[in-house]
Amino acid sequence: MNETSSQQAQIDLMQAALDHISQGFSVFDADLRLVAWNRGLYEMLDLPHALARRGTHLEAFLRVNAERGEYGPGDIEGKIQRRLERAARFEPHYFERVRPNGQVIAVSGTPLPQGGFVTTYTDITAERRRQEKLERTVAERSRALQQSEDWLRLVTDNVPALIAYVGSGPVFRFANRRYADWFGQSVASIVGRSPAEVLGPDLYAELRPYIEWAFEGNAVSYEYSRAKPDGELAYMRSTLIPDMTADGRTLGIFVLSLDASDQKRSEAALVQSQRMDAVGQLTGGLAHDFNNLLAILMGNLLSLKRKGAAVSASDVEAHLAPMLQAAQRGADLTQRLLAFSRGKAQDVIDTSLNKVLDNTATLLAGSLPPTIRLRFEACTDPLTARLDPSQLETALVNLVFNARDALPDGGEISVSLTPATLAAKHAVAAGVTPGTYARIVVRDTGHGMDDDTRMRVFEPFFTTKPFGTGSGLGLSMVYGLAKQVRGSVRIESAPGEGTAVILLLPARLSASGTGSRAADAGGPLPHGAGELVLLVEDDPAVAETVAQQIKDLGYTVLTAEGAADAADLAADVGEIRAMLSDIVMPGQMNGLALARKVRGLRPDIGIALMTGYADLGEGGAGETGACSAGGDTGFPVLAKPFDSRKLAETLKAIVSP
Repeated sequence: MNETSSQQAQIDLMQAALDHISQGFSVFDADLRLVAWNRGLYEMLDLPHALARRGTHLEAFLRVNAERGEYGPGDIEGKIQRRLERAARFEPHYFERVRPNGQVIAVSGTPLPQGGFVTTYTDITAERRRQEKLERTVAERSRALQQSEDWLRLVTDNVPALIAYVGSGPVFRFANRRYADWFGQSVASIVGRSPAEVLGPDLYAELRPYIEWAFEGNAVSYEYSRAKPDGELAYMRSTLIPDMTADGRTLGIFVLSLDASDQKRSEAALVQSQRMDAVGQLTGGLAHDFNNLLAILMGNLLSLKRKGAAVSASDVEAHLAPMLQAAQRGADLTQRLLAFSRGKAQDVIDTSLNKVLDNTATLLAGSLPPTIRLRFEACTDPLTARLDPSQLETALVNLVFNARDALPDGGEISVSLTPATLAAKHAVAAGVTPGTYARIVVRDTGHGMDDDTRMRVFEPFFTTKPFGTGSGLGLSMVYGLAKQVRGSVRIESAPGEGTAVILLLPARLSASGTGSRAADAGGPLPHGAGELVLLVEDDPAVAETVAQQIKDLGYTVLTAEGAADAADLAADVGEIRAMLSDIVMPGQMNGLALARKVRGLRPDIGIALMTGYADLGEGGAGETGACSAGGDTGFPVLAKPFDSRKLAETLKAIVSP
């Protein structure tokens, strides 16, 4: 075989290989004449086979395409000429051409070093069809997703709840209209904001521990209060649910908040019902205590009367001491019973738990049969919890009465308070977060409970007592109190082994602060220097007694029996330096209205109020026998009866220098 035949064989072999390529292929030289091609080129583009010969000029290919409309309508010669000019520049190029039959051809040209170019033609019709189908599918699904989101927005905006989603950051990713409105935002403006921005610094500081606990993968429930734009206080009950992946990562938290204001009012009514039921049971014991106190007073008075003129100063002192103690004890009991029965709901406050136990012991003293021994074990450390003290007192009283009912033949009831620090493991078992807790245990030696009863005791209206003797609300309210402050309650009991109700309340150890107060109580009484004090009291006997106390403290007293007379005296007598007025008086003007009127007439007069009520609504009396700020009254308030020290300190504080 000669050399020419060998070269031709190689060319034929190469051509056969090119014909088996699925793409079209062509090579044009520097003069734009065809040098090489494959069968795929002609089959893909439906080109006449007459063009399939070396030396065919590019113009012939362009003319075929132009004449059959592949380049669109218009000037055929102009279209051919423009394409020839571009090809003669031998620049890399890529474009996609849609043929009249809908076929999509991708054309890619690469220049050769000696001039000319290699061009490949790829049928991408199927690929483009798939892409278009995918785009249509994406568009349809996007529309469906948008419709779904619109429906979700419609539903969540009309649900009577506050709904939101907080993502990592943390920042809000979603909020329904009610949630956004509640915090003064729109559904658009709240997205991307942090909880600190949306909630405000004060509320965020209160709720931050719950948010952090939820982001650690825990479901959290809590309550908080917030003033509405009209000033009314609303109570919200919220639940945070973590949005977690299969591998345990928290992506965000779902937020559901409900307005619990009506429920809180209902709960308050139920609590008051329980409280009044307890008051009825307390009165027997208190009557016994008051009879004992009256016996002390009457016995000492009769003893002094029998001695007549022969009584000595030492005899008077010996008889006065127990009488004063009995009177103070009676005042304390009265104030505690008034405060307990009124049970004014408070926002949670820092509360000394030892003091709550002392108050409860005072209320319960003498209220149990002599066959039952009641023992209180206070904590040696000063434990403070943030809660409503009246609610806790009610809970303890009800628990003690429940224990009493379990001891028909007598026995022992103990109420103990101890601190407890719970690590993560024990906290989870108790259903609380790790930290410091107050552990209050009410234990009795009664008949105990079986498992069925123990499992149901916290259900509202469940009771084992005979019909008409119990509401079944006591333990459910104890449970509600524990949950409200993020604590827990559980019961340990078995038939014949007694019962223990164990309360865990979040608490902290605090400084006692009692030493300095005790020291102050022993100092000399502050006296006046003859300043004129206007005393307003409608009860003549009380007015005479208080007036004498004021005189003994070094002041001059001017007495008025009614508010109208007192207002005239305050306006006319320029020497008056202070006014002490009872709040509850007959007539259209009470003591509080009088104080405000006198303050307007004579701002130079110091004013204090006094009352025999534990709660005044607009102005409270404060602690038993103590001088307080008077709640919203703006004036100090003395709770009757008061001793000379409290009166002296109050007068010293209000008399102008």
